[in-house]
Amino acid sequence: MGSHSLGKRWRMSNSKKPKSSSGREGFLIFMVVSCGILASLSLNSMTNPGGSDGPKDASQVSELAKKKDKPVALVDVPLSSGNEPLDKLFAQSGCAVCHTIPGIAPAKGRQGPKLVLGTNGPIRLADPNYQGTAESVREYIQESILSPGVYIVPGYSDRVMPRWYGKRLNAKALDRIAGYLENIEE
Repeated sequence: MGSHSLGKRWRMSNSKKPKSSSGREGFLIFMVVSCGILASLSLNSMTNPGGSDGPKDASQVSELAKKKDKPVALVDVPLSSGNEPLDKLFAQSGCAVCHTIPGIAPAKGRQGPKLVLGTNGPIRLADPNYQGTAESVREYIQESILSPGVYIVPGYSDRVMPRWYGKRLNAKALDRIAGYLENIEE
């Protein structure tokens, strides 16, 4: 065969009409839809294992998926709302575990100093070892909660008071705690 007949055959084989790809496209569409359905069912069974009413729309499902993948951090869990009765506020905030607080029944702790800050607050503010910026007993209490290393009460460890309170106490809870403690006297 000459070069002329090879060229003719090449043109003939390449001039054939392309095969229809609608079969392949249909299969791909089917696979994508199937995967979407399976993913939805899987997500629904993970977020709603008991079969009760779960999320109703895609944004709720998406939000649940994001929360499920993100681990809960300590700062995500509030200690209190600030609306609780004072006994409960001090207990939920953890103060009652380490401190004795007059008037707060569950507060019988001994790891931290007794919180009679109406009496001790002015003394601590005047102490030459005090390195904080508070100018009132109320500010001193808030500073002691938010930045506990600023002043260490003599006889107590620097590492007993948690350093994360500022991230887990809201402003209302902090204000109510300080308001109560600034009026407690020995």
